[in-house]
Amino acid sequence: MNLISGIDITSGALAAQRMRLDIVAQNIANAQTTRTPQGGPYKRQIVSFETELLKQAGGHNLQTVHVAGVSSDRSEGERVQNPQHPDADAEGFVQMPNVNLAFEMVDLITASRTYEANLSVVKNARQMAMKTLEIGK
Repeated sequence: MNLISGIDITSGALAAQRMRLDIVAQNIANAQTTRTPQGGPYKRQIVSFETELLKQAGGHNLQTVHVAGVSSDRSEGERVQNPQHPDADAEGFVQMPNVNLAFEMVDLITASRTYEANLSVVKNARQMAMKTLEIGK
């Protein structure tokens, strides 16, 4: 059993979840942004993952996960009537971002727990390696 390849796989998952945490934080931070440089309200960003075949080790294919891309959610945000808002249209409605804070918090918790689980894998692999070295003495 090669512990280093296991840590390599887990490091890919850690990097992917860190990116997911960053995107979720960006979505939460822009939940009220009605004006962007591209025009219109902020569009929620979505992270897509895919597996990547690493190498052949002991007859087994090793796979890790990485970020395939970040795309914008195409759904429309809510229209809110607020005639005093600087971005209100002629009828007094403001197009809000399509960010749902409840969904973002669920994503944040899920990504955080997944990150913690992968850290636990690295910690356990390290402990196994240390025990193996102790047995070899």
